[in-house]
Amino acid sequence: MTQVDVRPQGAEAVGTATGGVRGKGLGKGSVGLMGSAVIGISTVAPVYCLTSTLGSTAGEVGVRMPAIFLAGFLPMLLVAFAYRELNKAMPDCGTSFTWTVKAFGPRIGWMCGWGLVIATIIVLSNLAGVATSYFWLLAGEITSNPDIAALDDDKLVHIATCLTLIAVATAISYRGMTATKGVQYALVGLQLAVLAVFVAMAVQKATTGGAGVPGTGAFDTGLDFSWSWMNPFAVESMAAFTAGLSLSIFMYWGWDACLATNEETTGSAKTPGRASLIAMVVLVGSYLATGIAAQMAVGSGGEGLGLANPETSGNVFAALAGPVMGPLLGILLFVAVLASAAASLQTTFIPVARTVLAMSTYEALPASYAKVHPRFKTPGRATVVAGVATGAFYTVMTLVSENVLTDTIFALGLMICFYYSLTAFACAWYFRHELRGSARDLFFKGVFPVLGGLLLASVFFKTLYDAWDPSYGSGSHIPGLGVGNVFVIGVGLLALGLLVMLATERRSPAFFRGEILTKSTPSLVVEG
Repeated sequence: MTQVDVRPQGAEAVGTATGGVRGKGLGKGSVGLMGSAVIGISTVAPVYCLTSTLGSTAGEVGVRMPAIFLAGFLPMLLVAFAYRELNKAMPDCGTSFTWTVKAFGPRIGWMCGWGLVIATIIVLSNLAGVATSYFWLLAGEITSNPDIAALDDDKLVHIATCLTLIAVATAISYRGMTATKGVQYALVGLQLAVLAVFVAMAVQKATTGGAGVPGTGAFDTGLDFSWSWMNPFAVESMAAFTAGLSLSIFMYWGWDACLATNEETTGSAKTPGRASLIAMVVLVGSYLATGIAAQMAVGSGGEGLGLANPETSGNVFAALAGPVMGPLLGILLFVAVLASAAASLQTTFIPVARTVLAMSTYEALPASYAKVHPRFKTPGRATVVAGVATGAFYTVMTLVSENVLTDTIFALGLMICFYYSLTAFACAWYFRHELRGSARDLFFKGVFPVLGGLLLASVFFKTLYDAWDPSYGSGSHIPGLGVGNVFVIGVGLLALGLLVMLATERRSPAFFRGEILTKSTPSLVVEG
């Protein structure tokens, strides 16, 4: 079945009217370009990503950390072009799910949607855990009472606080994009402002040898800036490069939340794509500036305040806040990490709820999830279910084993590469008949998406190979199998998706026969 994509002059939101693509009843025009970009930045959570991965990345690639940030940016940028082109043709909140169905058919599309949903549930639970830890850490700092900070070590208190934060984030997302946007402007602005202060003070400490911290010797491990830090080909081994790249890709994940709000964005065909590119430029700039400044101040070694010190690498800002910014301003860094995790926790509900909404609208999931709140114009039931699933997942994983919880985070990279690469390939295949139309079409609809998809697919399979080793991740493994938990969790979640898909097919055969959302390619573009 062919598709006609008609774009009248001045049309605000032009999409595919044929081929089964449907409206969802979401609140149209509630988000502009800046609001969409802010949502993308917030979902990525730059301050949270930096505090949790700066040290790990330095431990893998040493002083080439900034180069790895650039290397991770490349496949994401290439995939972002694919998202932009697909969104122009089909501004549908189902994004990856809808687009891969149109390109490859219902089963591959369903699995792509599953990958997005599972990845989001995993990261939501982790964000809630980080926000909880920083809540009690900040409370201890403000009150100067270590006993209050130690409450985070009480498993029941930690879980109760975590579930409360999830409930608050769910409630804000439930109330719609207007409420979401207002909260995000404040939280993202705070994050970027505190990062700018940290960068400035870290560079100042690096150039003055730690002036203002007399007698501490805290900055003896600092390094002079070198342009060689920006050379990814200087990484010592391919294994180190791949490990660092996997971490870097995780640091950019979430920018596609800009696209998930496309049906609620002013100018839905073009604005979300532009917003995603703005968000990614802000992110890569923030990561490079922070990584370079931190490396100049404390170096990338494994001793003292060095970024790769195993005792502090999992939470770099907790170690650097006081030495770099002082006791008072250092509290701001704790506030920024808490704000980053809390903001991302709230906006990360956007893509999962809207993907579930789309899947239900097209009868790929039960019809009850297709309900949109009549007042707030949000996928209310899908949002609440996502919140409940996140809380249940985190509670069970925390009670079962901290190691299992850690390994689910490592498995997250597999899910990210899985659905991003599928979406990139879907772009090239969907537009395959247009690639000879112009040089622009060839590169932005074909070459760039395929390159991005191949890069992410390579990381996916390399991670699978590495994860087979029982020492990968937390080092936990299934007794008797000799296979790492990360491999078992990653493959197990995809296998679970296949089982759920088969069960869904029995209940909703029409979708899987291609009768609801049809596989098609564009054949005509009319611009008046």
